[in-house]
Amino acid sequence: MKTRFKLTPAVYLFLRRDNQILLLKRANTGYQDGLYGVPAGHIDGGELAMAAMCREAKEEAGIDIKEDDLRLVHVTHRLNGSPEQERIDLFFECESWRGVITNKEPEKCDNLKWFHIDGLPTNMIPHVRITLEKSLQGHYYSEYTFEP
Repeated sequence: MKTRFKLTPAVYLFLRRDNQILLLKRANTGYQDGLYGVPAGHIDGGELAMAAMCREAKEEAGIDIKEDDLRLVHVTHRLNGSPEQERIDLFFECESWRGVITNKEPEKCDNLKWFHIDGLPTNMIPHVRITLEKSLQGHYYSEYTFEP
């Protein structure tokens, strides 16, 4: 029997307030360190995407989000050059949460900050920046043969 191909699914959170978005600067992870991204993570086996997004928001920013407050705003499919690295990324937006935003993973994040949508830092993870821009323009899907 042929082994089926597997994708790595991940969730990303565009946490918004007014015209700002919450960004986290990666540190000590070995992937895109020194660049800003958003709360994000892989979906665990047996876990649905919205539940994963709520879990990641709690683990990384210390806040509680209801699944009903999440809105899927963009999907990306990234090949990244090898079958082991092929990704499906689900980007959710949320404007409502409970709790105080706190850096809950200081060993992986050395800055947690609100940025105005029109004043994003230049040092952002490229595919996160591109996806945010496309999402703001009303695009819901993008795909890449390599990581931008």
